[in-house]
Amino acid sequence: MSLDALLSLSHQLGREERRLAILGEGNTSMRHDAETFTVKASGSNLATLSAPGTATCRFDKLIPLLSAESMTDAAVDEALFAARVSTEMKKPSVEAIFHAYLLTLPGVNYVGHTHPIAVNSLLCSKHARTFAQRRLFPDEIVCCGVESVFVPYTDPGLKLSQAIKAATEDYIKRLSRPPRVILLENHGLIALGAAPEAVLAATLMAVKAAEIFGGASAASGGAEPVFLTPAQVERIAGRPDEHYRQKALGL
Repeated sequence: MSLDALLSLSHQLGREERRLAILGEGNTSMRHDAETFTVKASGSNLATLSAPGTATCRFDKLIPLLSAESMTDAAVDEALFAARVSTEMKKPSVEAIFHAYLLTLPGVNYVGHTHPIAVNSLLCSKHARTFAQRRLFPDEIVCCGVESVFVPYTDPGLKLSQAIKAATEDYIKRLSRPPRVILLENHGLIALGAAPEAVLAATLMAVKAAEIFGGASAASGGAEPVFLTPAQVERIAGRPDEHYRQKALGL
């Protein structure tokens, strides 16, 4: 897989966040093979990311951290530096740990983590879990899946990576499929897929869904929107024409 694909995805996601970007803008990653992946380096800018702003890491140096009972911040930093395939590369993002895990899921080659305003408006509200678990319209199901993984607020870094792994494993056990979207309470969104187009589509559709959620709630005087029923969601998810469209869209 070409690094150019990761850089292009990063630029597109970065532009979506650029309006009010102040400090961090999330991070992206791409799996090369069973041994290595590339992730945005700490402090790099998504919208202008170039090869020197990334770090290529070894899975076997980061995946074991997910089983650690406790590690100091300094120890985590040491592990991140040690995971690089070259000491000339910059420090990987601290969130490289959850990128490493997600890139081992079946069919996942790319991961994009962002903090969209519309999505975070809901993730910082009492509606966060509902937004993750319910669906409003068919295209949300097509791009974002039947529901999203929901992770209650957790301290960023190793603890968050461990919480993402636990919540994702529970999702796969219940639904027998990997997620397309993971929502982090009071934090942001993670989209994953086989191709950059899948990550971008899931991110943009999640933003659209968040905007519709807010608009529908406002139109209902503050009440929750009218959601699709579980049967309606499964019907859309199982339709052959929607599967065909997903393949055509690179999802």
